[in-house]
Amino acid sequence: MIAAVVQMTSTADLDHNLARAAELVGEAAARGAELVALPENFPVMREEGAPAENPHAQVLPDGRVPRFLAELAAEHRIVLAGGTFPERIPGDARVYNTSTVWSASGELLGVYRKIHLFDVELAGAMHRESSRVAPGGEIVVAKLDSCTLGLSVCYDVRFPELYRALAERGAQVLLVPSAFTVPTGRDHWEVLLRARAIENQCFVIASAQFGENGPTRRTYGRSLVADPWGTVLCTAPDGEGVALAELDFARQADVRRRLPSLRHRRL
Repeated sequence: MIAAVVQMTSTADLDHNLARAAELVGEAAARGAELVALPENFPVMREEGAPAENPHAQVLPDGRVPRFLAELAAEHRIVLAGGTFPERIPGDARVYNTSTVWSASGELLGVYRKIHLFDVELAGAMHRESSRVAPGGEIVVAKLDSCTLGLSVCYDVRFPELYRALAERGAQVLLVPSAFTVPTGRDHWEVLLRARAIENQCFVIASAQFGENGPTRRTYGRSLVADPWGTVLCTAPDGEGVALAELDFARQADVRRRLPSLRHRRL
């Protein structure tokens, strides 16, 4: 399978972001990608400290953004990992940070709501995702004909128990759409992703936001695909664009056979 990571610099302009996502997904498909992954918050990146109520909150499956993803997947006949978008919660000003997977016919295959929320203080900057986002509580895999995808989002990557649970549910590919900050990205991004790949003997597909998303938002980028040995197969350069890599599942099976660490686990 040929997989592509899409790297974007999303802003608060929903129309612009959707148009840019369509262009980049189309480029990836034209280059032969069968699985295309968008980054976290691809339809809109709000400023830190924005009001809890999100004017762009979507309803599944009939909101504008879910319909956009379904139609884009069907148009290009690809499996589309739809990054994340804000999902409306009835009776709550907060939203879920929701990741979806769509089949080549536009069918919804999986819905994951981000479990671990980014509440930190970094270099004098406060991030309080929980003030606007409610945590999910379900571990999700999406089964394709060719493989099983394990769904996660950004800050989740610091919690290895989630990825072991996904591997136990049959995941061969781990999706990590992200909007990493520059300080954490510079020091932690690649090493965390490669660790999740190695310890679970999975491919990791991590599409990221890059650059100046707004006056108070700057993201690291370096979208990548890593293989089950922890080798980085491709990395997106700075800026918007796509990067492609081949997922060799026969090689994955051989790695798991020769170094059967998943079977050696003791609790």
